[in-house]
Amino acid sequence: MTSLELQVPPHPTTLDPENHAIKGENTAADDDELSPIEEVRLTVTNTDDPTLPVWTFRMWFLGLISCALLSFLNQFFAYRTEPLIITQITVQVATLPIGQFMAAVLPRRQFKLPGVGSRKFSLNPGPFNMKEHVLISIFANAGSAFGSGSAYAVGIVTIIKAFYQRKISFLAGWLLIITTQVLGYGWAGLLRKYVVEPAHMWWPSTLVQVSLFRALHEKDDKNDRRITRAKFFLIILICSFVWYLVPGYLFTTLTSISWICWIFSKSVTAQQIGSGLRGLGLGAFTLDWSAVASFLFSPLISPFFAIANVFVGYVLIIYIAIPVAYWGLDLYNASRFPIFSSHLFTAQGQKYNITAIVNDKFEIDLAKYEEQGRINLSMFFALTYGFGFATIASTMTHVALFYGREIYDRYRASHTGKEDIHTRLMRKYKDIPSWWFYTLLAATFVVSLVLCIFLNDQVQMPWWGLLFAGAMAFIFTLPISIITATTNQTPGLNIITEYVMGLIYPGRPIANVCFKTYGYMSMAQAVSFLNDFKLGHYMKIPPRSMFLVQFIGTILAGTINIAVAWWLLNSIENICQDDLLPADSPWTCPGDRVFFDASVIWGLVGPKRIFGSLGNYPAMNWFFLGGALGPIIVWLLHKTFPKQSWIPLINLPVLLGATGMMPPATPLNYNAWILVGTIFNFFVFRYRKKWWQRYNYILSAALDAGVAFMAILLYFSVGMENRSVTWWGTEGEHCKLATCPTAKGIMVDGCPVK
Repeated sequence: MTSLELQVPPHPTTLDPENHAIKGENTAADDDELSPIEEVRLTVTNTDDPTLPVWTFRMWFLGLISCALLSFLNQFFAYRTEPLIITQITVQVATLPIGQFMAAVLPRRQFKLPGVGSRKFSLNPGPFNMKEHVLISIFANAGSAFGSGSAYAVGIVTIIKAFYQRKISFLAGWLLIITTQVLGYGWAGLLRKYVVEPAHMWWPSTLVQVSLFRALHEKDDKNDRRITRAKFFLIILICSFVWYLVPGYLFTTLTSISWICWIFSKSVTAQQIGSGLRGLGLGAFTLDWSAVASFLFSPLISPFFAIANVFVGYVLIIYIAIPVAYWGLDLYNASRFPIFSSHLFTAQGQKYNITAIVNDKFEIDLAKYEEQGRINLSMFFALTYGFGFATIASTMTHVALFYGREIYDRYRASHTGKEDIHTRLMRKYKDIPSWWFYTLLAATFVVSLVLCIFLNDQVQMPWWGLLFAGAMAFIFTLPISIITATTNQTPGLNIITEYVMGLIYPGRPIANVCFKTYGYMSMAQAVSFLNDFKLGHYMKIPPRSMFLVQFIGTILAGTINIAVAWWLLNSIENICQDDLLPADSPWTCPGDRVFFDASVIWGLVGPKRIFGSLGNYPAMNWFFLGGALGPIIVWLLHKTFPKQSWIPLINLPVLLGATGMMPPATPLNYNAWILVGTIFNFFVFRYRKKWWQRYNYILSAALDAGVAFMAILLYFSVGMENRSVTWWGTEGEHCKLATCPTAKGIMVDGCPVK
């Protein structure tokens, strides 16, 4: 038993009909009921106290506040050049002292509730317990698929208003966001019994959360002279808060220190090599935590083996493949364009005028397209798509060869195997009726059809596109959930959905991104919900409480996401238009820029005119074949040389997908992420393990929170008044030539002519 289980006495029942019906003591497991997964046995306790209240005032208050604050902050930061994502771990750490404080000061008086017999309610039913804490964290994270920060569909509203300069109503945007989020919840509910309850579906990522909850709720030894976790969190938060004033306002160049650019101030090639934001980032580093934790999330919570795999793939792609293709082979006339850019270009190296090829019906104007010519990509952007194709194919092949038997055996065991202790303990709680999910799924589809039919002029997607997207999501959710639950790998199918819709319904950019969102993202959201369900399963949270918290949190988060986006899109002049913004403006929307470019490539112009016979990059399709064959070669080598233990460690999906976040991530982000992650999750973990176990996650949460609070303060105090500090240290990274081409005769404003 944990210290929490020993110290918590029975509490007065609160507003939770599930707990009211359950009475019992902590229950221990017999040996034959233990989880068959060793990692689960080592991490998750085999006991439960069903008398612990979860439906409390504290849970609702902190859950609603956390959900609203997290949704606001993550959407606010999503538009910035270095978009900091406040993760669920921050909520876990930050809400613990607040919950304990509320337990200490709220009145313990009990009130009788009219109409419910002898049931009583108390604002303070006892000590702040772990189950309340779990629900608060799930509440806060309900609207975010795998910690992505905000609802994916907000990107559709952004590209319509900021990039295409067209109109969409707030109602259409809100319905789009809510339906795509809740649709995934419907899929999750249908599959919960197949991928949550079985012991062999163990969802490895949830064990990190379980470990942190246990660490936070275990009492510190009174004889331990080390600083408490709460005090450590407060000190780091204050330091992070104060320091971010420097890179966030007074000395912004510290965000990207590209010293090669400073030495070679007139060399295009040197700046292409050294720029951390617009080049290959050789030697570039940062003193800004938001740059470290952007895009890839905090490196402090990533295991070192993952960091090592990403490092190998990053070096192979950024420092071998791209230089050879750009300087060595000049593939696709690469020297006419910047080496590292997510923009689209004409054959003469000028930025492509996308708005000029969009007609009044928000479709492609073929005459204007022929006038500008084919779309060209930077060498980096073209290879990004190529490696993306290879990653999709290699993931499927790799999982089938190296995990296929394991997945099959575990899936069979999920039906025939004996219930483990965790599933048996969860039987004490009332389950969620299936009709709740059926009703939710049907209602969401009806609202989505209304959106597609009656607001089609804004979303473009036909009703049959919605049905097709729903079918794809339904087909892929179960196998991908099984893969994630057993291997912790989640294949990304966004490119497939874009490709398919681009082939069957070209020329309509918003229809393409809507199809991708309803198809791929509703599936990803379902996997994220199932992940949370498994966390609740391990922590013995009543299922109906999980349902309500996730559903309400999803609606609240989506509403706040669209409200914040609407506010920023209408209040910041030229937001996302980096050509029109001041040099030091943080509102460049890197993620939405990539989303916009994808809508042009796959939707407006279509894959046939870029990756097909009518485009410049048909050879990129060979990456599909290469990606599929790669794991087969590794598998055959492993079977041929079984004693070579290093061969199975070659994980091609990880290596090929290492730079999957680029763009919008840059080499600067990867450099910092790899360096910090290696320091803490290799050296500190190996040589100072007790310190790492006690403070590592808390350090991550405090750094995130400090940066977030100072960034918000800076925006409301000086940002809205356009008060800036102007000197050498606020003029960016000083690598202006990094965006220049190197081909002779290509003239671009601000670049030397060869």
